[in-house]
Amino acid sequence: MSGKEPKFCVIQTTIDSEAGAERIARALLAAKLAACVQIFPIRSFYVWDGETRAEPEFLVQSKARAADYDALAAAIRAAHPYETPEILRLDVSAGDPAYLDWAARATTRGDAGR
Repeated sequence: MSGKEPKFCVIQTTIDSEAGAERIARALLAAKLAACVQIFPIRSFYVWDGETRAEPEFLVQSKARAADYDALAAAIRAAHPYETPEILRLDVSAGDPAYLDWAARATTRGDAGR
């Protein structure tokens, strides 16, 4: 590892409805916190309050600037119905330069110091 902070990351969360997933996706895109958001139907198995559960959910993956993680996580929390939402940051160590250039342009929010 180089010790450098990664420039991009993938943030993922899960939610119980497609409408909720779309609400999160649109909020992140409108705020330019994500360049791209993908939504996948999944089935989650987990333990909550001592009970094993199996529930249909939607996985929401957002491609974002690593520097925007805190703001993106706050936006997810604000739009999320769960008491403890899954919010995971998966750092991107490498990617196609053209894609990452597009992602940088898509998430530029007018602050020139980026």
